[in-house]
Amino acid sequence: MANSYPRRNQARGLWKINDITKNIKEDGTYPSGATRGVVSGGATPSVINTIQFITIETTGNASDFGDLTVSKTYPAMGQTSSFTRGIIAGGVTPSYVDSIDYFQIMTTGNAADFGNLTNSAGFMAGSSNDTRCVFGPRRLSPGSASNVLDFITTATLGNATDFGDATANRRNLPGASSNTRGLIFGGEESSAVNKIEFFEFSSGGGTADFGDLSGTNQDSGATANNTKALNMGGYIGGSYNNTIDSVNIGSLGNSVDFGDLTSGRGSTSGLSNKVRAVAAGGFTDPAVTNTIDFANFETRANFSDFGDLTVALQQAGSFSNQHGGLQEFQPRAPELYSPTGKVFPIPNAVVGEGDFGLFNVGANLEFFNISTLGNTVNFGSGTADLTGGAAASNTRAVFNQANTTLEYVEFSTKGNTADFGDTTVSRSSQGGTSNATRGMFFGGETPSASDVIDYITIATFGNASDFGNLTVARGNTAALCNTSRAVCFGGYASSYSNVMDYITISSTGNATDFGDLVEASSLGADGAGGSSSTRGIIAGGGAGPSYYNKIQYITIASTGNTTDFGDLTSNRQSFGAAGNGTRGVYGGGAVVPANTAVIDYITIASTGNSQDFGDLTSAAQSTHGASNCHGALA
Repeated sequence: MANSYPRRNQARGLWKINDITKNIKEDGTYPSGATRGVVSGGATPSVINTIQFITIETTGNASDFGDLTVSKTYPAMGQTSSFTRGIIAGGVTPSYVDSIDYFQIMTTGNAADFGNLTNSAGFMAGSSNDTRCVFGPRRLSPGSASNVLDFITTATLGNATDFGDATANRRNLPGASSNTRGLIFGGEESSAVNKIEFFEFSSGGGTADFGDLSGTNQDSGATANNTKALNMGGYIGGSYNNTIDSVNIGSLGNSVDFGDLTSGRGSTSGLSNKVRAVAAGGFTDPAVTNTIDFANFETRANFSDFGDLTVALQQAGSFSNQHGGLQEFQPRAPELYSPTGKVFPIPNAVVGEGDFGLFNVGANLEFFNISTLGNTVNFGSGTADLTGGAAASNTRAVFNQANTTLEYVEFSTKGNTADFGDTTVSRSSQGGTSNATRGMFFGGETPSASDVIDYITIATFGNASDFGNLTVARGNTAALCNTSRAVCFGGYASSYSNVMDYITISSTGNATDFGDLVEASSLGADGAGGSSSTRGIIAGGGAGPSYYNKIQYITIASTGNTTDFGDLTSNRQSFGAAGNGTRGVYGGGAVVPANTAVIDYITIASTGNSQDFGDLTSAAQSTHGASNCHGALA
């Protein structure tokens, strides 16, 4: 718990000494905001790919979130999620599948591929803490059960790994958890059982006996806060029931009666935060239901009506960002501390909100604080090399894979990228830039030179739209902007280009000539941009076999040729730019005879040579930069 709140030397902005003291002595928390509960897939009875969500602190009907990668039902039952990422593993399509999907919980949009289970399975328990999701035991096909448990590390991507075994082959059961311990409830062996078993997330040795339910039970739902777990409904003695059993997760022993659901049903989805337990949907025999009901964990009372799902369904996957497996505080690295839950601005140091920069090193993302000096630190990874351009708002960065794929991360949360959408044309080596609303991608190679300009609305997931065309088709471009105007410069088609084009960001249409790059040593491709609200910076580049160190600048609101600014610390091209409106930071790049890890910086409002900032974790070219405070975020 000691790392969950800011110490005095880590707190920024609005944190007060008495707030910190209260957090240390009483809460161990920082404000975590509303809890989102998500229900994914299921059967209506047709198998569906629908994802929907609720806010657990309120009441009301569910809203649309997006879609799974494939329609499926009977995935892992139980809340499998971290504070930021939700996981849906396995299921039936109607064939059994081994696929694992993931989501960024506090966004909306479609799921992305995580990896695969150790085998195709459904009807299985699922439980998690902030680090691990554990799946099993499970059903492998109609009539067959397995005792296999596997796990994934939630913050990564990849296939599941063996965790151990349950005490017996079992299927048709849910799971729940605290931050240290996972539970599985009932299920079917040769017939329904009343067993409760547990495991420790920190080990991998399988399950042990916990106690017994009030009766034999299968096809139930389960949920938990950090101390209490509920087993809800299920199929008991030949009928679906409304019984809710309760156990204290930290002890061992038999369950006790908690209360009743609003109706008897099985295959319901469990959701929770620290205070409320929620049951969503289920099978009532002979129909499915869209009912959502809830109760408080501490009251031991019957559930009450919450609202309705968007569609009646059963056996859907479910998760939330404050369930029992997530500790009562959300650990945050010191550089992310803020009482608002956002990366907090440093007064007088930034134009936008925050101080947070990102560079890609191939498929990896690395972060740094722009107003200080130092080396980058790992942030997360993309599904492939993120070498096709970047755009960012105050809250979100979007990177292109050098094809059609766009992936995004939220600045406030370290972790891997998720799918954003696609560009209009598959291409590489395009320039990217953005204001607070729109991201733009200019030119590129298909492999022939392209004149396409795409744009996205950064706050909204989806495919890019056509904006217009450059004055000259070219790849290896770079770009910069202020709040209203974007400028694309340099590049290569059949020859190296000194062309600069501009567009008005809020409109669509073809680009207009801005002027020329006049510093001969900087004509060409793969330079890097950067800007304040008034001045654009153009650094480095290459023409032919040579790389250059020249830095030039323009006044974005006017048109005209570039003016000399100074020099980089070395000749290089194909590197990234990030900044905070006051400082421009340039990371990585190609130098003779190899790549570099060097990071330089300049003060945008002045002129002069760059200075050493620090290093990337490894030498890399085709880097791109993004920040939550750049010059176009007024």
